[in-house]
Amino acid sequence: MSKNKAAPALTVELRRCAEQRLAQWGEISVTAEIHADLLKLVHELQVFQIELEMQNEALRAAQAEIEDGQRFTDLYEFAPVGYFSVGADSSIRLLNQAGASLLRLPSPQLKGQYLATYVAADSRSAFNAFIARVFSQGCHEACEISLCPGGRAEPIVVLVEAVADAQRRVCNLAITDISARKRVEDNLRDQKDFFRLIAENIDGFVAVLDHEGRRIYNSPSYAELFGGRDLIGTVSFAEVHPADRERVEQTFCETVATGEGQHLEYRFVRADGRVRLMESHGGVVLDGEGRVKYVVVVTHDITERQEADEKIHHLAFHDPLTQLPNRLTLSDRLQHAMAASKRSGRYGALLFLDLDHFKPVNDAHGHVAGDLLLVQAAERIAKCVREMDTVARFGGDEFVVMLGELDVDYAPSLAQAELVAEKIRAAIAEPYFLDIKASDGSRQPVVHHCTASIGVTLFLDHECSEEEVLKLADIAMYRAKEAGRDRVSYTNQ
Repeated sequence: MSKNKAAPALTVELRRCAEQRLAQWGEISVTAEIHADLLKLVHELQVFQIELEMQNEALRAAQAEIEDGQRFTDLYEFAPVGYFSVGADSSIRLLNQAGASLLRLPSPQLKGQYLATYVAADSRSAFNAFIARVFSQGCHEACEISLCPGGRAEPIVVLVEAVADAQRRVCNLAITDISARKRVEDNLRDQKDFFRLIAENIDGFVAVLDHEGRRIYNSPSYAELFGGRDLIGTVSFAEVHPADRERVEQTFCETVATGEGQHLEYRFVRADGRVRLMESHGGVVLDGEGRVKYVVVVTHDITERQEADEKIHHLAFHDPLTQLPNRLTLSDRLQHAMAASKRSGRYGALLFLDLDHFKPVNDAHGHVAGDLLLVQAAERIAKCVREMDTVARFGGDEFVVMLGELDVDYAPSLAQAELVAEKIRAAIAEPYFLDIKASDGSRQPVVHHCTASIGVTLFLDHECSEEEVLKLADIAMYRAKEAGRDRVSYTNQ
């Protein structure tokens, strides 16, 4: 400050002296003495100029400090986080606009009040302990509490970060409203719990996969397939049956690429080596930009269902006793055989067979013995025909044999049919050994002799209907019975 006061005086004095000397010089020539004074004056002027420059630098530095201080004040005042300076009793010494907004009151009204009075009752004890800990330890601390701002019924959840000054006279707080974040966290936690309850109780297996097909979540039921081992991070395709693996991987990649879930059936190899049939339904979870983030797969073991369906289908088209095709299946295959005959020009044949002397075995030994005989007869008939031919149980002790793709000429076709019919007749005539269980639990072997009457008819194209072909074969069979049984009779269209 002494330099600032001296500077104007020096300026005035320098100017006065300079004007006096100029007045004295007039036209006087420059002497050595004047020359020395001029040099001295120049020197002092140079010194003064330097001093002025130094003063200007000091002024600029002071101005910068003032501007920095203002910027700091602005940063403090207009920060989005609430800043408070409080005493050990939580009295508010200083706060910014964000702090005042948190408490819903103007700053002048809040200064001198106790911050603890705005803390929710269920958080007040924790807050007081928090403040005491900050002042006693002097270290940075943080906690979550609930505030009850003035004029607001609903409390808000805030994060408080605090540190005491070096003398531990004042505690500086940074308070952030995290209510929205807490609601999101609570919602996510609720959704997680909801998903977990569904995943753990659903009748199936749930897996969440990343883009590579690695498991990032699996329901507890899923682990049972793998002997209880941890599956997180494992590739979900490893246990798929090798014959189905490429198809499953391709379907998964399509789901990731398109965002469209798909349905898939495939074989799965359990940890114990058993092969199971699985049915999977895939869905996707998208990120904020609409891209696939996860693939959620719900899988069911449908092995038993498939076996049941196959059994039902089998029962619908097969005789439950002999396991031979039933009349429904015979009708379907006969239609196909007649259509094939039309295309190829080859004959087909239908053999209608009725067991002779079947009733006595039922009368003497019961229906169990009769069923055993029918099963054995069915097996003998089936061994007499080709793989492509059909043996069906028509009803009771009646069987029908359909021979397809014989010859284009009638005589050779009839000869082939006759050969099969005689082969069947001879097989049926062999003795039957029936192991019957008696009422006392003992086994009772029964030997029974049975023959067959067989009627044969040929068909070509659609020269007659399915019903007519069956009727012609039936008529031929009754002719065999009337002729004395145990023989083959023939008829044509």
